[in-house]
Amino acid sequence: MLKNARPRRSMLYMPGSNTRALDKGRSLPADALILDLEDAVAPDTKAQARANIVEALRAGGYGRREIVVRTNGLDSEWGRDDIAALAAAGANALLLPKVESAAMVQEAEALMVRAGAPETLGIMCMMETPLGILRADEIAGASKRLTCLVMGTSDLVKDLNAAHTPERLPVLTSLSLCVLAARAHGLAIVDGVHLDLDDAEGFAAHCLQGKQLGFDGKTLIHPKTLAKTNEVFAPSAEEVAQAHRIIEAHAAAVAEGKGVVVLDGKLVENLHVESAKRSVALAEAIAELEADAD
Repeated sequence: MLKNARPRRSMLYMPGSNTRALDKGRSLPADALILDLEDAVAPDTKAQARANIVEALRAGGYGRREIVVRTNGLDSEWGRDDIAALAAAGANALLLPKVESAAMVQEAEALMVRAGAPETLGIMCMMETPLGILRADEIAGASKRLTCLVMGTSDLVKDLNAAHTPERLPVLTSLSLCVLAARAHGLAIVDGVHLDLDDAEGFAAHCLQGKQLGFDGKTLIHPKTLAKTNEVFAPSAEEVAQAHRIIEAHAAAVAEGKGVVVLDGKLVENLHVESAKRSVALAEAIAELEADAD
């Protein structure tokens, strides 16, 4: 069972230096917004971007969307001030960049607590370096505050001296290792960004591949990709209807003292029921989120 389970089909990066974007985020159909202080913000605007995000969080108006702030690294001149300013500002989680050890997570958590972070403030970790990938299990178990791993495939491809390919073969091992670590520790996990905004076909293929690999959703860099992402990572109406049939058929079998049942020629066991219940719960959570946004 995932900790703090909620829809994370689409997680849209928004630069903290762009106040218009921070305002627009209140009306976008994203499950989560990542208000960014790291890669999307120039060094000379870091402090102003931090102030912009604090102001936006205090103003509120984001509804049920999950609001995540990506801080600068603790090895930078801004990271500690980011955590101090944002720990109690009202975000749902802080996203730590380039995490490579449990100690990095625990140091950030200690700073959060010192700055007055509520117990509900989660931690997310960017998985984007070779060392971070190799230590995925250690990182995923580093803190009870951890809720989600976020793939940073652009930096990872660079560090691997690899290439961006349609099938993403150079990063498939890394993606799967992180999915394994996330699921072993009850965490959510979202896929990396697709850089070519004009490649709609390739983007759709990467969304489908991510879903098949086990990801809960995908990080995005432009609002125009929200609709396709939300569509791919949500259970379809047919899948939800079938999930209800599986749950009902198995319940009827259990009532008759049976552990398994055959539905449409296929064996249904408890593991299938668990998957069906997850699909139904996700569909219901998405419906609540979308109703709140209307």
